[in-house]
Amino acid sequence: MPAQRKLFVTTALPYANGNFHIGHIMEYIQADIWVRHQRMQGSQVHFVCADDAHGAPIMIAAEKAGKSPQQFVADIAAGRKPYLDGFHIAFDNWHSTDAPENHELAQQIYRDLKANGLVSSKVIEQFFDPAKNMFLPDRFIKGECPNCHAKDQYGDNCEVCSKVYSPTDLINPYSALSGATPVLKSSEHFFFKLSDPRCMAFLKEWTRAEGRLQTEVLNKISEWLEPDETGKSALGDWDISRDAPYFGIEIPDAPGKYFYVWLDAPVGYLASLKNYLGKIGVDYDKFIADPDVEQYHFIGKDIITFHTLFWPAMLHFSGRKVPNKVFVHGFLTVNNGEKMSKSRGTGLDPLKYLSLGMNPEWLRYYLAAKLSGRNEDIDFNPEDFMARVNSDLIGKFVNIASRAVKFVPGGKLTAATAEPGELALVENVKAMYEARDYGRALRDIMAYADKVNLRFDSAAPWKLVKEGQAAEAAAVCSLCLESFKIMTACLKPVLPALAAQAEAFLQCAPLDWSNAAVPLGEGHQVGDYKHLMQRVDVKQLDALFEPAADAEPVPTAPGGEELAPVISIDDFARIDLRIAKIVNCETVEGSTKLLRMTLDVGEGKTRNVFSGIASAYKPEELIGKLTVMVANLAPRKMKFGISEGMVLAASHADEKANPGIYVMNPWPGAEPGMRVR
Repeated sequence: MPAQRKLFVTTALPYANGNFHIGHIMEYIQADIWVRHQRMQGSQVHFVCADDAHGAPIMIAAEKAGKSPQQFVADIAAGRKPYLDGFHIAFDNWHSTDAPENHELAQQIYRDLKANGLVSSKVIEQFFDPAKNMFLPDRFIKGECPNCHAKDQYGDNCEVCSKVYSPTDLINPYSALSGATPVLKSSEHFFFKLSDPRCMAFLKEWTRAEGRLQTEVLNKISEWLEPDETGKSALGDWDISRDAPYFGIEIPDAPGKYFYVWLDAPVGYLASLKNYLGKIGVDYDKFIADPDVEQYHFIGKDIITFHTLFWPAMLHFSGRKVPNKVFVHGFLTVNNGEKMSKSRGTGLDPLKYLSLGMNPEWLRYYLAAKLSGRNEDIDFNPEDFMARVNSDLIGKFVNIASRAVKFVPGGKLTAATAEPGELALVENVKAMYEARDYGRALRDIMAYADKVNLRFDSAAPWKLVKEGQAAEAAAVCSLCLESFKIMTACLKPVLPALAAQAEAFLQCAPLDWSNAAVPLGEGHQVGDYKHLMQRVDVKQLDALFEPAADAEPVPTAPGGEELAPVISIDDFARIDLRIAKIVNCETVEGSTKLLRMTLDVGEGKTRNVFSGIASAYKPEELIGKLTVMVANLAPRKMKFGISEGMVLAASHADEKANPGIYVMNPWPGAEPGMRVR
């Protein structure tokens, strides 16, 4: 029997300046599923996180709120529990980077790095805000990226090209606090010497170890591990100090100097672990030094450099264990890549979701069905969400139990033989969870559910009973309940609450990977069936995406909306606008808003496009007319079919006060396929 694995698992620390958003919840669900899978195979797991509590943004936000930074952070922390409990996210410990353990560990790591010759100091010129009378933190300086020339980038790294740089490298910098042009002042700063050949050699070896990082992540960071055209390290030394006033951890023997928040934040992983182990009576130093302990981090793709370069180097050269793997995921969008916006009703507020009575395990299942082991963005589509949950969880999984138990007299199973391939299913699903390929695992489970439902329907137990073959009906349905038990075990990491209800119905021991494929057995007594899950109601989805009452309205001006932010000609050139002829147009059954248009865009084929203009036009008014469409918009799956573009129409921002929708209609002479420039 293999030795019990010892795992230390974390998610990225949320910044303590606001409530959780849906991106946090997605990451925590992804990690929670993996942790639950590990526990089902007998691993010892310590799953911890903490609030990232330090930095100038916290200090400034607290000042605006009339609170001390400590009280501001405590108030934010007090609101975490409803989110975590609501979505069944089972951290063992939630802590804070302002806790004593973090102060102690961060200062000791610094001392160890310094003793290893990897900390230096020098006087640098730093941006100072003359209006605010303070040195500006990197995130409060904005300007043009010196590498890719993207506008409005922060002072430490570019969110477009991921380049890491100094604030003084920015082109046309300005203060994000006052808008003033910052001035340069001299100040002594401390640096972690990442450019040291020892660091570069270690990071090349660590990052390229088999399976350490996803291929796409390794490809991204490899550019930092190769010398530039001058032969120098592309990574450079890392400025790890900030000047007072600053809310953070003081640097030992350096009055008025504080650690940059990104140095002490990841140390918060260790601090939360130490705090938790102290609560359960385990020696932290002994545990973290154990060579059998495995360390894993779940993070988003926006913080790759800190977790795959800075953090492992800090740990290694301070004499500590380095992570076994860093798991990177993409972002969550809505409706085919649209950015989330509360004011436009495209935000997905986690607490609002729960307040509407929506089952948290609907969301856990839907996100899991989209997640793979790769660093890829995933999309939340409301129609797809409702269809997938109702079809898979209700139509395929839950209904097996509700239908089969009716034909098992007294709930006593009469068949004990496991179906061929069930053990293979369990082993395959287990391996997919291990690799975080949740979407593939769920597809396999639902394919198995299809087979079980087909077996039930083919046997037609209701007919068998009418024909006097009740025993045969009971045998078939007993096997269906055995299969339901196997599916329950396979879904348990994703649906822990539903699995607990199913276990209570089956009257079986808590399911794990060791007993998942073991039959309940002939004569096993199941309980009375109670409905396990409700369907998603479209009204709930509509309410979920209604703009919040307290959301800031989209600004409007007399006659229409304010102009959108300025874009470049390159931005406009990405939109392919084409003349289209409306070959056919018809109403959409089941919708009062949509018309279905068949469009000729000069491609030698037609396109199907849905447009919400039914209140303004009758189908026959549009047939044969020319219009303008966005031809390179990604196809969107809707309830009524696939929409392959978007027809342009004008309307007032306040359609109730100023009704009217006006489809764009080119002048005579335009032909289908012509590009609008």
